[in-house]
Amino acid sequence: MIEIKNLTFTYSGRPSIFEEFNLRINHGDAWSVIGPSGCGKTTFLYLLAGLRYPSSGTILIDGIPVLRPRPHTGLVLQDHGLLPWSTVDENTRLGLNIRQFYGSDGKHAPTGSKMDKTRADQRVDFWLKKLGIESLRDKYPGRLSRGQRQRIAIARTLVMEPDLLLLDEPFSALDAPTREDLEKIIISLRHESNLTCILVTHDIEDAVIMGKKILTLRDGFNCEPLILENECAGRVDNRKHLAFQNKCEQLHQLISA
Repeated sequence: MIEIKNLTFTYSGRPSIFEEFNLRINHGDAWSVIGPSGCGKTTFLYLLAGLRYPSSGTILIDGIPVLRPRPHTGLVLQDHGLLPWSTVDENTRLGLNIRQFYGSDGKHAPTGSKMDKTRADQRVDFWLKKLGIESLRDKYPGRLSRGQRQRIAIARTLVMEPDLLLLDEPFSALDAPTREDLEKIIISLRHESNLTCILVTHDIEDAVIMGKKILTLRDGFNCEPLILENECAGRVDNRKHLAFQNKCEQLHQLISA
């Protein structure tokens, strides 16, 4: 469970993005976060990931304050964050190799999470196959499409077996079939593992497909969370239904208000 209590965050010399902001996210929830460019969507993810720190207030995950990056949290970056000199296989193993270097110290890896080479190989093989990039394992990111690079970034995160998955614009600039395929994979994963998933997007349809609850952020500072309950989440083919279209229109009006 995530508890955000009286969160205030301000970049130096700028107005506050969040001011006395409170929010609760339960384990296994699926959330979308949407709003205009510059409203604080990515900052919100970075705060949850422990990559930014509140100016005041607290963020707790399972009752523990987030004071640094948390080993059980997985973050998929908008620019993928792949190492251009490493193959698909090597990029996918990056987090596992870092954990092996530090050991199960409770900071870089969960306590008692040591994974031997056989288990690591199995995890890498599983996710490369599930994400349809097994045949690319010896290729380098520069030779791959944007959709393929996004799959690698997701695979690299999921081999770490997170309990909280944070996704920053994971479908931006993807063609429709690739976007829908990745949406299905993430929805399926969340159902299978009861994973808590928080997705940032600027796309109204993506927000409605992916989030059972949709948090709308505004320009200026955010004080009271604007939350839309969404019964249309979880099925990619819902785009064809009137209820889905009505929910998109409702969200559009909320954003525009």
